[in-house]
Amino acid sequence: MNTSKFKTTINCSACVAKVTPVLDAQENIQNWNVDTTNPDKILTVNSNDLDEADLVKSLQKIGFKAEKI
Repeated sequence: MNTSKFKTTINCSACVAKVTPVLDAQENIQNWNVDTTNPDKILTVNSNDLDEADLVKSLQKIGFKAEKI
């Protein structure tokens, strides 16, 4: 399993609720978490063979930015 981290614009619990169905629908993601207390709003994704570009595009479609760190 690989861990990927992204700097995001997922700011609050309502934002997390909005991205939950998108991230849960990603087949390769085992689990994920957003640290909304971190100034960079870090999304941590544990996955097998994650398509990072696809994840970023999926988040952009619903109004969030994500940048691999």
